[in-house]
Formats: sequence, C-alpha cells, structure tokens
Amino acid sequence: MPTIDALSDRLSNYLSNEQIQQVRRAYFYAEQAHTGQRRRSGEPYIIHPLAVASILADMRLDHQSLMAAMLHDVIEDTGIPKIALAEQFGDVVTELVDGVSKLTHIKFESKEEQQAENFQKMVLAMAKDIRVMLVKLADRLHNLRTLGALRPDKRRRIGRETLDIYAPVAHRLGLNSVRVEMEELCFDAMYPMRSGLIRKAVTNARGNRKELVDKISSSLRNRLNEENLPCRVLGREKHMFSIYSKMKEQRKSLSDILDVYGFRIVVESVDMCYRILGAVHNLYKPIPGRFKDYIAIPKTNGYQSLHTTLIGISGVPIEIQIRTEEMDAMANHGIASHWLYKSDTNTSSNTNGSQRAQQWVQNLLELQKSAGSPIEFIEHVKVDLFPDEIYVFTPKGRIFELPKGSTTVDFAYAIHTDVGNSCIACRIDRQLAPLSSKLQNGQTIQIVTAPGAQPNPAWLSFVVTGKARSNIRHFLKNQRRSESVSLGERLLHKALASLDKSIDDIDQAHIDLVLEETGLGFFEDILEDIGLGNRMASLVARRLLVANRDSDIDLEAISDETPLAIKGTEGLVVSFAKCCSPIPGDPIIGNVSSGRGLVIHTETCKNIQDIRGNPEKCVILSWDKDIDSEFSVDLRVYLENRKGVVAELASAITQADANIEGISVEDRDARLSVTQLQLSVQGRKHLARVIRRLRTIRGVNKIVRIKN
Repeated sequence: MPTIDALSDRLSNYLSNEQIQQVRRAYFYAEQAHTGQRRRSGEPYIIHPLAVASILADMRLDHQSLMAAMLHDVIEDTGIPKIALAEQFGDVVTELVDGVSKLTHIKFESKEEQQAENFQKMVLAMAKDIRVMLVKLADRLHNLRTLGALRPDKRRRIGRETLDIYAPVAHRLGLNSVRVEMEELCFDAMYPMRSGLIRKAVTNARGNRKELVDKISSSLRNRLNEENLPCRVLGREKHMFSIYSKMKEQRKSLSDILDVYGFRIVVESVDMCYRILGAVHNLYKPIPGRFKDYIAIPKTNGYQSLHTTLIGISGVPIEIQIRTEEMDAMANHGIASHWLYKSDTNTSSNTNGSQRAQQWVQNLLELQKSAGSPIEFIEHVKVDLFPDEIYVFTPKGRIFELPKGSTTVDFAYAIHTDVGNSCIACRIDRQLAPLSSKLQNGQTIQIVTAPGAQPNPAWLSFVVTGKARSNIRHFLKNQRRSESVSLGERLLHKALASLDKSIDDIDQAHIDLVLEETGLGFFEDILEDIGLGNRMASLVARRLLVANRDSDIDLEAISDETPLAIKGTEGLVVSFAKCCSPIPGDPIIGNVSSGRGLVIHTETCKNIQDIRGNPEKCVILSWDKDIDSEFSVDLRVYLENRKGVVAELASAITQADANIEGISVEDRDARLSVTQLQLSVQGRKHLARVIRRLRTIRGVNKIVRIKN
C-alpha cells in the first residue's frame, strides 16, 4: 500500500523541502476530510488521491499539481466549500481542484448530459490551466486500475467513456504511456475474453519471435557501430488493444499483425537521426511509400520521429522509429515533459508540444462557444480527436494539420471561420475542384471566397472537423432564427392589420405581459415561435390587444382576407410542399407546421383538404409581383420509343430556358415509354411555354403535370 513517506522520498529527487511539506500538508488535510469514507474495494478513500499524486509524480509534475491531486475529491465528496480550500492552499490549487470536480449539485435529465456538462466545465478550466486535464487523466487512470471492484455494466460504461474521450485526449496531449495503459485496461474491462485470447496468442508467439528479433537487432547494432553512429536500439512491444484495433480495422488475422517486427533507435541529435536513416536503408530495402518524416513536420500533439518500414531477414517487414532522447521523452510524456525536462537547456520540442496543446485547448473553446448544448459540444470534440492527420499547404507555404478524410471546406474553416462561411470554390494544386473533395497529404489548397456567400446546409454531409461542423450549424441556426423572426413579424402584422392595428400600436406593458405568460425573454422570441409555427399569429395578436388578463377579443374579429405575399426567397422557414410542387401562378395556401414554419401547397392539394377551414393552421397566400426565383415542377411525358427522342426532349427544354434537375425513363412496352422530368421554371407561364415546345416533338403523345 502506498504511503505519503514513500512519495515524499520520490519527490525529494526534484522538489524542494518546502514544496514537499506543502504536498504533505495537502495529504493530511485530504486524509482528515475523507475520514470514514471507503472505496468500493473496502480500502480507505485516501489511498485514491495518494495514488493519483503518485502517477503525477512519475511525470515529475510541480507541487501545485500534486497538491490538487491530493485534494481533487474534497469539494465533490466532502462538505468543505471552495472558499475554505482557497484560504488553506491558495487560489491556484483551488482552481485546479474545482476544474476536476464534477457538477454534483445540478440535476441532469440523463447520464450523457451530466458527462457532457462535466467535460465542458473541465475544458473551460483547462483553458486557464492545462494541468487540470493532467490531474483528471491521472484520476481516471487510477480508477481504471481499480475497476475490478465495480459491476460489469459499470466497468463497460467507464471503459467506453474512456476510449471515446479520455484516451484520445491523452493521445492529443502526447501522453503515450498514459494512453496505452488506459486502452489496455479498458480493453480488459470491456472485452475480457478477447483480451485474454490475444494475450495468450502473443505469449505463445513470443518464443518463436525471440530468435529473429535478436538477429535483426544485432544486425542493426553491428551496422550502426561500423558507421560509428552511437545509439540505443530497442525492440517495441505490441499492445493488446493496438493488435485488436488493427485486426478489426484492417481485417487482418493475428498472425499477419504479429509478423511485423518493430524497433526504436534513440540517438543524441537530429542530424544523427537522418544519418542513421541512411544506414538502415543501406542495410535493408525500404518499402516505397512507407517513409514518414515527423521531425520536419511534427504531429498535432508535438510527436516527432522518423518512421520507415523495411524488408528484413527472410522477407519479414521491419518498422523502425528513429528519434532523439528529447523526442522520446515527448513521445512518452507529451505535454508532461514540459515539467519533466524543464531544467534542460534545449527545450524547443517541449515548448512546441506545450504550445500545440494550448492551441488545441483554444480550438476547444471556439467549439464550445458555437455549440448549442454540452452534448453537441462533446460530439464535436469526439470528431476532433482523430489520431490520423494529413498535412496540406496554403499557396504561401503555411502548413495546416487536419484529420484524415478532411475536405476543402474543413480547410477553409481551419484558416478562419469567416473564410469558411464565405467560401464558394477551391483550387487543389492550382486545379479547380469541388468543395467536397477529400484532401491528400502534401496538396496546396487555395480557397476562393465571395462577400455575400453563405454556408450550405449540404456541407454538413461531408465535413469532418468539429470546428467546421459547429460553425456551419451555428450560422444556419442564426440564419434560421433571423428568417423565422422576419416571417413571424409578417404573420403577426397580417393578423393585426385585420383589426386595423399595427405592431407600433401595441403598448410595451401588453408585450411584457405576454412575455411573462409565455416565459420568453424577448419579443423576438415570440416572433420566432410564430415563424416556426409553434404559436398562432392570430392568438398572439389577440393576447397583445387585450387590456388585461381577463378580457379577450371575439375570435371572429380576425379575418384572413388579406393574403400574405410570397417571393420564394424567404429562406429556411418557408418551404414548398413536395406533394404538389406549387409554382408562381398557382393558387396557393400556407400550412403553419410546428418546427418547420410555413409550408406552401396548391389550393387543390389533397393533403390539406382536412385543415383548409382552420384559420389557425392555414394562411391565405398570394404570389409577389416581383419574383425572379426558379421553382421545381414534375412532368410526366408519354412518348413513342425511338432513337434520340430523349435528346430532343432535353434540347427543347434548354431552348425554352428551363433546366432539367432530374430525369428517368420507364418502358411501358416495345412501342411506348414514360419519361419523368423534374424541371426548374419561373412560373406557370414559363411552364406553359416549355410544354408547348415539347408538344412539337414527333412521338410525344401526352404531357401531364404531376400534382397531388
């Protein structure tokens, strides 16, 4: 069982006596606060904070982080308030403890919402001090080490949550040793049988592999000694979860994965890395396309190394990583190496890793601002934790790191939110390309923007990064709101006009009364609800015009004689029904649908026959005089089967200034066929012109406009 004295001895290697005494004081304070509390395993609770502090001590974290580790459950699990903790240990330690503490005093609708809120709170704290996350990761790691005391279902839930969030976060911060142990423990907790079988197979294979591993490593050492290149050659152990993931993702058998032999060569300088690369390429043949230079272009988490794959003895693949001692520390400890090696004179990569981590946290803050809810935020974060990256360039040579599978829209948002919102086209390696194009390593991307451009909802179907997704949603949400408010204002104005009133005639007192009744904060919120169809304009109008809560207006007082003019450019809250596809010139009627806004039908549409007489559901509409938009319409053309007739149809439609959106041909028999056309037209007159031109084609028997 760990003790505070044993920890103190370890801390004496890098902390002063005064700092160690502060850590001990935090320990005794926590011990007293947790008196009587026990873990599920039956051990005294203080064992847990001590173990968390011990994990951080392995990373050589500063005394404040260790004090926070000792106290991290005090606010959450004991009655000690935050203020009392600040008086004892100062603001810095208290803020670290508060950042790690869960939100226990708030009731949540679901476990998922609670987890999302807690993670969001921790991210905000991490933005001020990244040590919050290091303490949390150490806390989670010790909890995973002691999962055996929990129920199987709880073990699986914690394992899944860790693999989704905390292990990728550890990877993102470069804490490789923490990530690997987390993944192994989660794998054991979630799939104990699979884990056991793979472990047994690896143990059995180890005996057969040993001879070949020794042979390869000795040949590497001999060649490097001959070249007078001092270094350390280490064999790389394969981890159970890594093996399982590769089997699952690459659909490979266990024997295929175990046939790959991994080695790590650690040297003194960057120059030596490249010299050793040349030496091993002379010893064994490299596999083309399998060389990666992460020294020149580091990974997102600051990881640096040379990766190469060679064909070794008996044709077996050999994976080799070449790095300096400093890079090795960064690879294993990530951002923690900032504290681990902060006394070193050359700390460029440590600083680089720390800067990258801080940049990532800032990106998380941007996501948090544009996310609508904690659950939406955590989904964006999950997307952003992809381990595989690609590297692309701006025309000026600036490098951008993006998740694998990213598109040009993701790249545009990575540059700046405004660039993403206003992009209309792109050039990949100076060639025009669609915005949905997936990017490849080393490409040069140029984004073309336009002042009045807006994000397209269709972009959500192909963007990959959390930043792009959250910003598009945020923009569309705001756009939808402004359009809803505008439509709501028009509908309310129409309802009030029938009573010879306008919005300007309404007293502020009546508006405040309605806001109080509805529980909304602003008048725009009421207008938005009207525009979205969640409130009836006529009911709101009556409520606004009453002198007090008890009086009311006759229901018949509001008439719908004055139609509402439709332009066709109202945006997301005004849509045209697919069942009857109304176009300018058709008599139309609007159905106020909850959540969708105003859905426009033709007056003869069968789908609204039941509600036509209901003034709360239907709005009389008319077409605006000035319409320059195009509208979809469906035609069914019956024609004779003959060569080139479909081409003639297309030509006639083009000559009539219409556009074909969709076409399908169905053969009725050897002589007749039916062609379904979806056209873009400006109105009924334009449609009539198109139909007249189609009738001139030889073989066209009948043309029918498809309406419900």
